[in-house]
Amino acid sequence: MKSMLHRVGHALGAIALSACAASALAQGGYPNRPVRIIVPWPAGGGVDTVTRTVAEKMTASLGQQFVVDNRPGATGNIGAGMGAKAVPDGYTLLVASAPMAINASLQKNLPFDLGRDFAPLGLMASSPYMLVVNPSVAGSVKELVARAKAEPGKLSYASVGPGTQQNVVSEVFKEMAHVNIVHAPYKGGPQALTDMVGGHIQMMFHGVPAVMPFVKGGQLKGIAVASKQRLPLFPEIPTMAEAGFPGIEASEWYGLVAPAGTPKEIVALLAKEIEKALNAPGVRQQLANKGYEPASSSSPDQFATFMAAEQKKWALAIKQTGFRLE
Repeated sequence: MKSMLHRVGHALGAIALSACAASALAQGGYPNRPVRIIVPWPAGGGVDTVTRTVAEKMTASLGQQFVVDNRPGATGNIGAGMGAKAVPDGYTLLVASAPMAINASLQKNLPFDLGRDFAPLGLMASSPYMLVVNPSVAGSVKELVARAKAEPGKLSYASVGPGTQQNVVSEVFKEMAHVNIVHAPYKGGPQALTDMVGGHIQMMFHGVPAVMPFVKGGQLKGIAVASKQRLPLFPEIPTMAEAGFPGIEASEWYGLVAPAGTPKEIVALLAKEIEKALNAPGVRQQLANKGYEPASSSSPDQFATFMAAEQKKWALAIKQTGFRLE
């Protein structure tokens, strides 16, 4: 009974907050003060690059500052929880990303529900994972698998932590290839890539923007991309499917959401502004040159469908591999 009353009270509270927000929109216009965008990851990464680019254009378009607020921790859960609990008035937004779709299948008692606690606004950009190795290790996926089978337990792969997308997709690869490659978790990608260049780690799935300078410079070898098609920036690198591993598709992706209950008028306005920002002169090329794929079109409904599909995809992968947090 208490649980039911709590849920009813929560629902009534959300309705009241939404009504207040709608009233503010009607009376004073939106936005009439700075808007905070919570980024649940440290400053300086790919999510920052994309978010700050979009925020800058939205600031110019709407005449109010869209301020990036980095709140890292717990594989994105701390910032995501803050976003879920924010007042649904359009003045607190959250960057949703791939880990949010994975965490639901790996962790209990999350401070948010991806499908229930947010109002999707739109996808901003994505970047497929590339499988990179130290050049001395292998020249192709076939060679990597052959070496791993010949030296079981001697090769290692890097990730930015247990339960991250890199960790999960690497375990899926191991399961499909029937190889024993040891997990080496890091606190961040830069140190992992540095150690791979030095030969201390042999392989890693990582987003294209971070590995691009190493691959172009010859310090690392890109042997496959986890996307449906080859990348224009690296047309010579095959897809995982072409390399013999169909179904391994993974990418970093970033979109904006608002707390559930945010007035529809504000949601519609912000969705249009995201699309407008991505189509501003030079933005698409600027992001593409860095290895990102700007969203061509993403309405709130399309982004909701995309996130639900991502959550389902990773839930199935985790179930099939029997993956558990270390």
